[in-house]
Amino acid sequence: MLTGLTSVTFRDFSVDEIIDLCVNSGLDGIEWGSDVHLPVGDLALANEVADQCAKHGLRILSYGSYYRGGDVEEFYDVLKTAKSLKTDMIRIWAGYHVDPDQISDEEFDILVSNVKKAAAAAKEEGICIGFEYHRRTMTQTKEGARRLLNALNLDNVYTYWQPNPDITFEEQLAEIDELQSRLAHYHVFAWEEGNVRYPLSHAIKKWQAYIAHGEKAPYHQKAAAILEFVRGDCIEQCKKDAATLKHDILLQK
Repeated sequence: MLTGLTSVTFRDFSVDEIIDLCVNSGLDGIEWGSDVHLPVGDLALANEVADQCAKHGLRILSYGSYYRGGDVEEFYDVLKTAKSLKTDMIRIWAGYHVDPDQISDEEFDILVSNVKKAAAAAKEEGICIGFEYHRRTMTQTKEGARRLLNALNLDNVYTYWQPNPDITFEEQLAEIDELQSRLAHYHVFAWEEGNVRYPLSHAIKKWQAYIAHGEKAPYHQKAAAILEFVRGDCIEQCKKDAATLKHDILLQK
């Protein structure tokens, strides 16, 4: 499995500093966020970032967008940017801050319609879409995520996964089991209840189990474990977490 870092982990860093950190941490690639490091529509910068990553032997794991299934016109510039970045995955969000059991039928139908159009445009460019697995969206629960994925029923639409600290370990594993047919990348961090951050070494056994439960996912051979939410937003902790991910979780599971 590939390893990486999502650039939003260090929003105050420059593009060059993110690249240097990943190289020095021995990671395979980067998920570039559209909020700070690679704004939507800056195609010149996207090309430059792609060239710099290639120069340093880093893969571009995805373009981390904040498209939420609204007006599909918003997505087209995201797609152009991802194409210039030379990535094959765009991360989007599954709706607008609504719990999956509270979304209206009309809102759900609009979300599905817009994402279908976005996914069709992405497929023409050989690009997949992956939902952020996040609270206050349709992917807050496995039931909400499955409902959305089933309604879309598209071969280039996937979901990421990350642990929700508000549910039990057994419930987290059940999410992976339920969604693994459409499971893509993982956002990797160690949180406990109340969103308290820990070094990744605190959750080695949990992450070994998470990855093991996702091994039957069709996307697994291309999947990446992408670090995020480092304790204390600390460079040295990031390097330690990278070592934990590579040598304790992925090699020992």
